[in-house]
Amino acid sequence: MDNVCIDTLILKLHDVNAVKFGEYKLKSGMMTPIYIDLRVLVSHPALMNQVSSFIYQRVHDEGLQFDSVCGVPYTALPLATIICSRHELPMLIRRKEAKDYGTKRLVEGSFREGDTCLIIEDTVTSGSSILETAEVLYKEGLKVTDAIVLMDREQGGVEMLASKGIRLHPIISLFKLLNVLMAAERIDAKTAQSVRKFLLDNNTFSPKEKNGNDAPATKKTCVEQNLELSYGDRAELGNIHPLASKLLKIMEEKQSNLCVSADVTSSEELLQLAESLGPKICMLKTHVDILKDFTGAFSQKLQALAEKHDFLIFEDRKFADIGNTVKHQYEGGMYQISSWSHIVNAHAVPGPGVVKGLSAVGKPLGRGCLLIAQMSSQGSLATGEYTKAVLQMAEENSDFVIGFICGSKIAKRPEFIHMTPGVQMKAGGDLLGQQYTTPEEVIYNKGSDVIIVGRGVLEASDRLEAAESYRKSGWDAYTKRVTQSGQ
Repeated sequence: MDNVCIDTLILKLHDVNAVKFGEYKLKSGMMTPIYIDLRVLVSHPALMNQVSSFIYQRVHDEGLQFDSVCGVPYTALPLATIICSRHELPMLIRRKEAKDYGTKRLVEGSFREGDTCLIIEDTVTSGSSILETAEVLYKEGLKVTDAIVLMDREQGGVEMLASKGIRLHPIISLFKLLNVLMAAERIDAKTAQSVRKFLLDNNTFSPKEKNGNDAPATKKTCVEQNLELSYGDRAELGNIHPLASKLLKIMEEKQSNLCVSADVTSSEELLQLAESLGPKICMLKTHVDILKDFTGAFSQKLQALAEKHDFLIFEDRKFADIGNTVKHQYEGGMYQISSWSHIVNAHAVPGPGVVKGLSAVGKPLGRGCLLIAQMSSQGSLATGEYTKAVLQMAEENSDFVIGFICGSKIAKRPEFIHMTPGVQMKAGGDLLGQQYTTPEEVIYNKGSDVIIVGRGVLEASDRLEAAESYRKSGWDAYTKRVTQSGQ
């Protein structure tokens, strides 16, 4: 099923007010900030025909086997009718209540005991409406193994129905709908984030643990259900490092996954960069030891600019010594890095002692560390088993390690942030072995979160214009990735 067509369908549903934002009460009594009202489709026959086509296409794509079709009353009933009429499929009608005359049947139509019936529904929250219809069908001797739904609110319906032996096949997930509407500027990031948080906080299905006790619904269930969480969703995860959460919120609010590498030798020039590019970036990367005129006053001014423009400071120190040594390098000396830099990074070569030494200083200050898992230089040895060892070290020290410097996504846990250096608009390399990759390749294809750009901005005739170009390119690639996930 074409993602572009799905995106167009979402926008059309929004056009006819089938998707509403505000405060609404669901059948379950739950209050929700988003309401899907597909009953309006009956007044838009062209759109209803299109929705019916999408549902049938999903049936075809999944290769589902069944003897008849039943639409959940009432909204899905006209959809099922169109599908069955067009494709000459036997249809059953489930009554809401039995008549007190005639056959007094709850299921109308011709069928045999043991037949399999496919259920069609418009929207699923908990899955209770599909289960209610299935139970009526069961009483008539029918089997139900699959159900198709246009809109899955991603609040536990898939899991609940699976626990009852029914596979749910959604066409549109609510996370995808939010991403498409936000990308089309139909809703703002604040609205999308509010709805996402509601969905994550209100999973309706509590699976039974092996010991038979009720296990509380958790955000993790939703995270696992949704293949690609947005930056804002990840920021709200219960076990995420506070600094990683802050960075992801900055990225979501500023619509920027751009980190500029300020590889300049003058404090004044670096501060000018921070002032001019601050609104465009989520993070500024420094190499403080190449400054010719570093002072304590400079670091204070840099902190003030980070606060003013809402970005984090990342000192690219690449610590690579025993724990006791890196502890002193991080805390003391002329640079006193821990006093002003939110994030630092380290090689894993010395072993876990390097993280322990840094965390002894940084953790009480709320700082975070990136481990270097891969490098963008030609012939780098940071590959294979080394990268796996880095990932393990991060997982064992996630109270201080917030992510990785890498060429592509290496960790499944959404709490970790992946940052990729060596990004330019055109792929290639320089004479010293630096390899460049495009924002699209880094964010969309390789699954990284942050693009780190140096010369692509610093060597531009208009640095601000170049930064905006990279910001837009990186954000567009991210939006595309999240929008197309799970489809």
